[in-house]
Amino acid sequence: MSDSIIHKATTRGHANHGWLNSMHTFSFANYHNPERMHFGALRVLNDDTVEAGMGFGTHPHDNMEIISIPLEGDLEHKDSMGNVSVIRHGDIQVMSAGTGIFHSEYNKNKDSRVKFLQIWVFPNRKDVTPRYDQITLTLADRHNKLQQILSPDADDAGVWIHQNAWFQLGKFDKGVTAEYKIKSKENGVYAFILSGEVTINGQALATRDGFGIWNTDQLSILAESDAEFLLMEVPMNY
Repeated sequence: MSDSIIHKATTRGHANHGWLNSMHTFSFANYHNPERMHFGALRVLNDDTVEAGMGFGTHPHDNMEIISIPLEGDLEHKDSMGNVSVIRHGDIQVMSAGTGIFHSEYNKNKDSRVKFLQIWVFPNRKDVTPRYDQITLTLADRHNKLQQILSPDADDAGVWIHQNAWFQLGKFDKGVTAEYKIKSKENGVYAFILSGEVTINGQALATRDGFGIWNTDQLSILAESDAEFLLMEVPMNY
């Protein structure tokens, strides 16, 4: 018998700093909910909007795998390893903070906002050498099918992290179905609906809803409308 938890979009934490409007699925900064600390190794899922010309000043991280997925607009990244890059919709960025890094993220556009997902995953190795990577995904590879965008294997599709985790993106037309087989029996999957309506293992979900499921070996997915969604398979015990 599977176990599950649903987090409706309207139940998320909210912080509006003027330049930054952030929705927190899990406890973060001033939003603290003891029942919403993490889902297994998935620690942070922030749904961020950054206003034109604004951004996050230089700040530190350590011993965390940090994934950024732009949904709209461009975000400029700079870090203490000397990387300077721009991530756009269609890209995915990963940082292994390890022993410690500093970085900043800015919306350099003066006339448009940036929307992106900021995701933190607990690593399975502490104090690794910090690293940075980003790739551009082929958007057609998620049309009516699941596109792997992250794994534990540097030679596999997508970016890789120091954790037994796999992420998939799907952009489905109404009525399309898919099966997703859990890759490790120790893992669960947290689904986040970017747009539209999706049913997963019988649970109806709408835009920005989150759904965690574990103690199951596969997911049955049905797009009830045109929809886009992210699946994050992570260890439940880490």
